[in-house]
Amino acid sequence: MLMRLFHKVQKGQNMKKRHLKNRIKIIILCVICAGSFIFFKFSGRIYPMMQISDKMQFGNDPFEQRNIKSKKDIICLFKEKVKNFITEKSEIVLSENVSSMEEQKYQNISVLQSMSAGEVIEVSNLNQEIVGELFYSTALSQVVKERIWNNSYKENNDISIEELCYLRVLHMGFDGQTHIGELIVNQTIAEEVLEIMLKLYQQSYPIEKMILIDEYGADDEQSMADNNTSAFNYRKIAGTDRLSNHSLGFAIDINPKYNPYVKQQDNGELIVSPLNSTEYIDRNQEFPYKIDENDLCCQLFLEYGFTWGGNWNSVKDYQHFEKSK
Repeated sequence: MLMRLFHKVQKGQNMKKRHLKNRIKIIILCVICAGSFIFFKFSGRIYPMMQISDKMQFGNDPFEQRNIKSKKDIICLFKEKVKNFITEKSEIVLSENVSSMEEQKYQNISVLQSMSAGEVIEVSNLNQEIVGELFYSTALSQVVKERIWNNSYKENNDISIEELCYLRVLHMGFDGQTHIGELIVNQTIAEEVLEIMLKLYQQSYPIEKMILIDEYGADDEQSMADNNTSAFNYRKIAGTDRLSNHSLGFAIDINPKYNPYVKQQDNGELIVSPLNSTEYIDRNQEFPYKIDENDLCCQLFLEYGFTWGGNWNSVKDYQHFEKSK
């Protein structure tokens, strides 16, 4: 990462040198043109050489095909030539500068997109266009397929790996810094999830971690205990033989440690997941990162047609948002 930042700074310095050279060129051209103008204006020796006549024409350019009758005509025409020359060179330099800026923008985007999920990035010098480019979806690359194969993804008859989509987003961490996040979801909800994540980021909504659950060996309990936000994981609902909507890429768990899964058994036993979230069972108390009906995250997912697990009756899954097929 340090090497990438070093190259980025070096490229910025090279661009500044290039812009400075272009400005120096324009200044030199202006000095030469001004000197030539003074020479034409004040040197009387030019007239015997030019043999001015009523029929004389200046140059071959149609713009220049005009009669030269006096010293004043020469000066006026020369002024036009100088003005056009400087304008043309200025436009070229401006075009080069714009091209350099565009090149630098895409270099910045490329560097940021190559960074790993979980890394912190500095966004103070990035405009909104570049920030928007860091929210995107792609088909699963071979690298991602290898990461999830026999972990979160297992061969099955319910969903093919081609139906899944890899998302890259930014999120505001609990540390107040911008982090790179990643999710795998079903293709049919990919754009909606991107829009939700962008809106959450724009409002500085805090999400502590967002990396693939495969970094935890596809172990849901470990991922939740570490407060990791995740989506796809081919697994059954805990304590049942039914597939979770996570198995199809239609569900997302947000800040799970602070928003646990809670189920009251018939024998009175209380099941809480993750195990280290028992202090957040009581939803009447106030604490940071709690998802409820007034929470921005909950409101956005509901606006996009998702169901919130906190509204269920038989169980409460406060971290959980899902959408039907």
